[in-house]
Amino acid sequence: MSDPGTRLIEGIDYTVEDGKWVFTATYHQKRGFCCENVCLHCPFGNSPTDREPVANASVPCTNRGSE
Repeated sequence: MSDPGTRLIEGIDYTVEDGKWVFTATYHQKRGFCCENVCLHCPFGNSPTDREPVANASVPCTNRGSE
């Protein structure tokens, strides 16, 4: 996904909700790592629904890739 020539496809890589791009789980899997930004469709266990219901809780990402 880091190739500048790679085009994103609406409906596969992202959707537009209220004028904002929302990346899909497919996009995140293609990218291959978690950015720890609590993305809505994070397939790495760091989506808002995967987080604990405690306000401002810090939840570590379960799959950070190679670091």
